[in-house]
Amino acid sequence: MPISLHSHSGQFCQHGTGSLRSVIERAIERGFISYGLTEHMPRNRLMDLYPEESHMSPTDLLDQFDRFVIEANQLKELYNSELELLIGLETEMIERSVTFELLDNLLETHRPSIDYLVGSVHHVNQIPIDFDLETFNRALCSFKPPRALTSDRCVEPEEEGDDSLRLLCEAYFQAQYDLIDSYRPEVIGHFDLCLLFHPKFDLTQHQSLWNQVERNIRLAISYGALFEVNSASIRKGWSTPYPSKPILSLIISLGGKLTLSDDSHGPERVSENYSESYNYLRDNGVKELWYLTRNNSCKMGQGCDDGDDGSVIGPRRRVRSVTIEGDWWEHPFWDRFTSSLNPLQKK
Repeated sequence: MPISLHSHSGQFCQHGTGSLRSVIERAIERGFISYGLTEHMPRNRLMDLYPEESHMSPTDLLDQFDRFVIEANQLKELYNSELELLIGLETEMIERSVTFELLDNLLETHRPSIDYLVGSVHHVNQIPIDFDLETFNRALCSFKPPRALTSDRCVEPEEEGDDSLRLLCEAYFQAQYDLIDSYRPEVIGHFDLCLLFHPKFDLTQHQSLWNQVERNIRLAISYGALFEVNSASIRKGWSTPYPSKPILSLIISLGGKLTLSDDSHGPERVSENYSESYNYLRDNGVKELWYLTRNNSCKMGQGCDDGDDGSVIGPRRRVRSVTIEGDWWEHPFWDRFTSSLNPLQKK
């Protein structure tokens, strides 16, 4: 489907490539009708900067985000006739009070521009869990007893009696709940990112974990959030997009709304692995896909009207959720992926 609600560029993200303009032009070339520009929110502590940001300061990151918003607004107007561009922000959840104070300030400063949030968690115990395996293992080790921290056993989470991976996931889903509960993000980002390096870990075998998963899904559904089917997991070694099949099945059974994201970090990643997303959704019987469109009642300085159809979502009231008309899998967008699609699913 020619939509993505989660993207980045090398111009405003140090682990991305290409300019924001080049990402947009690639999306147009690929036939997208709606594309979300969702740069990472900045981090305001030196300890939270990534290695590729070692030449920067927290102030630099804040300035970089401000420039992103300016550039995104300019490009939104420039390409308005070719596709709908929405401006978003992908959240962090590092340390609650620090993250929330910064996020509040960003949303206030950029209130006229930020259409929606992608609610994402990338840290547990203030340690990144998706940067690389070594850093993930540091997060895992933070749940080990002190005696294990000096041995190689620290990084073996699935040995008998070791609960570290379960505890890490519990902390992750609690942070996700706190974020959803506090900010009502319009899109829920890579729901089960905590499983990136352990995709075979079965959440359903741990009742406390599965209860958290269901609780978070129900909360997001309660205000109409969209759950992204994020194809970036494929390039990171998964056989399916996020979320994993048990979670996808639960979202579907509870009536959740699904959308597509490529989570691109440069023009070469736009629509990457969308054929896998297509096959995954068709294999799991997904009948509807949703996307966001601008709430055109919003006027500068005058707020936004909700209308009477219930489609406006999120406390920002700047976007509406819209379902793809007809059978999404028949859209001509998919013709460019024909060689990669399951032929049985094209019938």
